Amino acid sequence: MAAEVFANAVSWRRHLHSRPELSFQEHETARFVEETLASFGGLEVSRPTKTSVMGRLVGETSGPVLAMRADIDALPITEESGLPFASERAGVMHACGHDGHTAVLLAVARVLVGLGDNLRGEARFLFQHAEELLPGGARDLVAAGALSGVDAVVGCHLITELDVGKVAVPSGPFMAAPDTFSIVIEGRGGHAAFPHMSIDPIAIAAQVVLALQHVVARETDPNERVVVTVSRIAGGTADNIIPESVELGGTVRTFSTEARGRARTAIERIVAGVTQAHAAAYRFEYVEGYLPVDNDPELAARVAAAAERALGADALTEIAPIMGGDDFSAYQREAPGVYFMVGARSEETGATFAHHHSRFTIDERAMENAIAVFIECARDMLAVE
Repeated sequence: MAAEVFANAVSWRRHLHSRPELSFQEHETARFVEETLASFGGLEVSRPTKTSVMGRLVGETSGPVLAMRADIDALPITEESGLPFASERAGVMHACGHDGHTAVLLAVARVLVGLGDNLRGEARFLFQHAEELLPGGARDLVAAGALSGVDAVVGCHLITELDVGKVAVPSGPFMAAPDTFSIVIEGRGGHAAFPHMSIDPIAIAAQVVLALQHVVARETDPNERVVVTVSRIAGGTADNIIPESVELGGTVRTFSTEARGRARTAIERIVAGVTQAHAAAYRFEYVEGYLPVDNDPELAARVAAAAERALGADALTEIAPIMGGDDFSAYQREAPGVYFMVGARSEETGATFAHHHSRFTIDERAMENAIAVFIECARDMLAVE
């Protein structure tokens, strides 16, 4: 059955990969997941939101409730992987492995349905929309009651930072809070040949970008993990015109409420100071993203032990906290939760590109490893004693 389930997972993943859908638009994906779950029998299948799906496998005897989560959305990227099952939708791509996550959790559901008589409590399968776009889909599922009564929640990410065959189960703070900001610098436009008659927002924006580097380099304790990145700048229409305004955008990544607050305050203080010095004005918007992913230490130890039983001690490896964010953190505010990493990198299959790259792909053997870890977690927490 294991070989058959893995083959199904590969087929499901390739189907989903060729038909990606953006956050909050996952209608066809959700329909596919719902119909596939229903085909297994034995599951209570529902739609907590328009584009998410929940499956419940309830044992005959009472026991704990284990929730397992997969994100299902794709990204606004034009695929350049050259895969035979590449995206058929222009400008949309599964460039972060969510197609694999969905296929993995479908396979786990199918296996656990076959073990129904040997399970107590409940296995709950959460196929979540909109992980990639604030405010995220996790909070919608929480609001819909999908975490009601849950004793533990586990999720995984297929990651090309780790080689296929490796699994990392971090304990404690692991992923950062991903905030965003927008700055509009308002000057006075004019002819580029007469800059003294204008207030040049491009020159001011350049100074702002450089000054913002001091937030981390000179205002943050070197022992604290903080990122401030300006990743977007837009302004101007012609070579001989000084524009009226320039817009900057970027992200702040932190692990603590205090660091988040300090960074936000420092950014606006710097923008205000630089613009005032040059007689310009500004508009500043700061949007707080997901909370940090903070893995429950006790549950992390159980998941690591499950991974060792499933794949062997050599499979376990360490991974440092990363500055990426994930709204899995919303579930961790409702129940103890662990987000573990499954290696998906291999030179052999060309799975070497970073997440969100137009040529990103995974070594599909990683899915087999993820399935095994999930199933062993379920055996550990839900097996009939």
